[in-house]
Amino acid sequence: MDVSFRKIDIDQYDEDALLVTELYEADPRDPAQALNDVKQKAAAVRSSLAKGDIVAALMLVLEDAPYGPHLDDAKVASLCANLHLQTLVSILNSTKSSEIPGVVKALSTDAQDTLMKYLYKGMALPGWGDVSGSVLLGWHEKLTEVAGTGCIVRAMTDRRLV
Repeated sequence: MDVSFRKIDIDQYDEDALLVTELYEADPRDPAQALNDVKQKAAAVRSSLAKGDIVAALMLVLEDAPYGPHLDDAKVASLCANLHLQTLVSILNSTKSSEIPGVVKALSTDAQDTLMKYLYKGMALPGWGDVSGSVLLGWHEKLTEVAGTGCIVRAMTDRRLV
């Protein structure tokens, strides 16, 4: 019995097929430029944390977060994503749990959604790496209280993965 017909991609013949590239605009930066931006942000975040300005540090990390399929492929891009996540985790770890609701309220809706994406990305790490599970879950709880469950839905359905 010949089953080779099952290996044919019939979507290539459908002119109405929706492509992944049509779902969102890709990050215009190349991986090397994104890595340079992340390194600059990491230095600025350390400066903000030294001053005790957690909200400014968190806003720096969450604006223009690197995303897209071309940033998943390259070795430089993997380093970029890991450095960005480590920078965010350093902010999360340095925040007292009593300050979290105020910090989250100061963020825009888009920044809250991006933060939720990073929380899930941290939870997806095998063994959670050097990320404390209680810190991520504490932030998740406070973020959900402030932003509501819509934040979770938007983070789960957005095609722009961080």
